[in-house]
Amino acid sequence: MATITRRPFVRHLSTTPTMHVTHFRRGGIRHAGAGQAFWFRPLDAAISEVPLDDRELSVVVSLRTADLQQLSAPVTATYRIVDPDLAARRIDFSIDLATGTWTEQPLDAIAAPLHGATTAAVVHLLQPRTLDNALRADLAELGAAATAMLAADTRLTDLGIAIVGVRFSLLRAEPDVERALQTPARETIQQDADKATFARRALAVEREAAIGENELSNQVELARRQEELVQARGRNSRIEAEQAAAAAAIAVEAEAERIRTNAQARADADRALGEAAGAAEQARMAALRDVPVEVLTALAMRELAGNLPSIDHLTVTPDLLTDLVGRLGGRAAAQTATPTGR
Repeated sequence: MATITRRPFVRHLSTTPTMHVTHFRRGGIRHAGAGQAFWFRPLDAAISEVPLDDRELSVVVSLRTADLQQLSAPVTATYRIVDPDLAARRIDFSIDLATGTWTEQPLDAIAAPLHGATTAAVVHLLQPRTLDNALRADLAELGAAATAMLAADTRLTDLGIAIVGVRFSLLRAEPDVERALQTPARETIQQDADKATFARRALAVEREAAIGENELSNQVELARRQEELVQARGRNSRIEAEQAAAAAAIAVEAEAERIRTNAQARADADRALGEAAGAAEQARMAALRDVPVEVLTALAMRELAGNLPSIDHLTVTPDLLTDLVGRLGGRAAAQTATPTGR
């Protein structure tokens, strides 16, 4: 949009480089070109402003394919005005000299024929196809073909319009038909998913079997090692028992030998004591051989008295006393007579 500065009796206009301005004064061209800036008098001036930048027009084309199926084709057509003078002569691009805005809607005037031409090109490209063929078509190839058809359309070239390109969006069938067309692909995807699930389950079963076999092998190996351990413990216990028995036998034999040695030593000691006692007894008997009977009797009585238990009461009868006194008297007479005879 042009920028207009108001002054008394004159005004100043400035535009961007993407706008082509044509200034008519009294029917003659005073200024023409892009990015213009000039003073003008509104009383005798007529100014048009034509855009030079690329513009887009979105169109949704609904058509019936060769197999009588409904198809929606969203299309975006990009165009530009390459001959602004021709476009200004065919379409009203004049601006308000006070505000700088268009007095009409020139872009709508361009959009109408462009919309019709784009629709005709899309229908021409897709209607002979079946729905499945149309949905599988290459959108880039369709866009190139539609661009070529619009570029050759004289209705657009007569307006000074050049088609930059046509871009197709996703082609869509009716919802029910689209779901029906998606069913085989979905079934295939589901089958692939089921296959993947079954393969995963089979792999899991194989892994579980391998794990079970590994565990069984480990248990067998553990049982074998436990058996070897039991056998080793049995051998060790048997060896320990044999060693303990041998040690016990050695100890018993040593004890028996000690007992035999002690018994032999005791027997030898007893025999020596016996012999010594016999010799002492013989010596004693030899010493007592010449001792009088009374002395022997007294010694015997003393020995007997030493071996008798304790006597609390002693009863002496007259007979015993008489006999004892007689013996003591006879012993004294004998002792007296013996020195005398010597």
